[in-house]
This record gives sequence, structure tokens and C-alpha cells, in this order.
Amino acid sequence: MAGLELLSDQGYRVDGRRAGELRKIQARMGVFAQADGSAYIEQGNTKALAVVYGPHEIRGSRARALPDRALVNCQYSSATFSTGERKRRPHGDRKSCEMGLQLRQTFEAAILTQLHPRSQIDIYVQVLQADGGTYAACVNAATLAVLDAGIPMRDFVCACSAGFVDGTALADLSHVEEAAGGPQLALALLPASGQIALLEMDARLHEDHLEHVLEAAAQAAQGVHTLLDRVVRQHVREASILLGD
Repeated sequence: MAGLELLSDQGYRVDGRRAGELRKIQARMGVFAQADGSAYIEQGNTKALAVVYGPHEIRGSRARALPDRALVNCQYSSATFSTGERKRRPHGDRKSCEMGLQLRQTFEAAILTQLHPRSQIDIYVQVLQADGGTYAACVNAATLAVLDAGIPMRDFVCACSAGFVDGTALADLSHVEEAAGGPQLALALLPASGQIALLEMDARLHEDHLEHVLEAAAQAAQGVHTLLDRVVRQHVREASILLGD
């Protein structure tokens, strides 16, 4: 990675994007008929699949049931072929558990769980190809899957990563940019209210720069919202045509 110029003098990144520009996003809803909700998303070369089941009765011990809201269960996994290292990760390894916890915290802030007391909502996300912004792709795929399941939410949850290179805030980091090191953050946003569902940083960043990086991530998340909203509207139109409405 030594000597790699992440940002040119003209303001272009390694993949030709400007500092605040998103990678190309493509998504589909309803990709699995067996699930209550499902979605597939591509953000650049990062690809993720999400399926949702529920709300349904609590599985296992009923002592886990919450009297005033639904229990949100999130599980994350990555395909063996998702990265170049071809490393088989055991089920429930540390990275998967941490990502599952982050996803649960994110969607507990967005799903109207009080409408389904003593029930459970399961969200399963798998990364098929990892090329930067893995958490963000998982959140965006899961948002579409939850909406596909018809589960009420306060708002979309839209996520994006951001970093800081050569005095410039970069949005939607690729694998090359993440691997170069430097301060990085992941942001999950409820775009209508601007409420932050989750914010995580994995390196120190001077407070003078934090606002710029956070703003870059927030603006990119708003851009993601525009794209996801378009996907939802298209899905509803297609479903209406199939139903003959």
C-alpha cells in the first residue's frame, strides 16, 4: 500500500470518484419467496443479502420474551469466497458477533418494536463479496428486507462509511481506502429526522476534523436514502401490477 495516492491533486480518488461521491448502488427486494422479507444490494463491488422472518412467537425459552416490545435478533455471516483471503470463519466468531450486535442496536432504534410485544423479529445478513463499507451494505440491505416484510419502522435506516485522507473527508470507502488505514467511521442514519442510529469509529480523529467526516457520511447516507426510496417505490409498482391493481 506504500506510495498509493488515495486522492489526486485534482481531487479524484483511486476509483475515479470525487471525495463525497457514492459508489454505484443497485438493489432488489423480494428475492426469496420463502422469507417474510428479503433484499439484495450491491454498493460498488460489495454485495450483501438480507432475509427477515417475523414478527413471530419467541423461539426457545419464553423467558426471553419482552412484555412491551418485540425482540430483535440479528445474525451476520460472510461467505467464504467474499474476500481474497479465502479464510473459513467459524459460525459465531468474534467479528460476526460484533457485526450482529451492531445491526441489532441499529434496527432496535428504527423498528416500532412496541407494536409487537412478546414476539421476535429475525434479521439474517450475509456478505457475498466484501470490498469496503461492509456494515453499511448490510444495514441498507436489511432496511429493504424489513420494509419488504411489512414491519413498521420509524424511518428508513441508511448507512455509509467515511474517512479522512490528506485533509479531505471521503465518503463510502472502498476496500483499498479502508486498507490504507487512517481514521474511519460508520454511520447509520434515520434520514427524515437526522437521528443517528449507530456511529462507530475505529481510529482517533482530531475533533477539528470529526465534524467534516461526520457531515460527509451523513450527506452520503441521505444519498443512499434517495436510492433506496426509489427501489422501494419500484418494487411497490411491480407488486401492484402483478396483483392487477
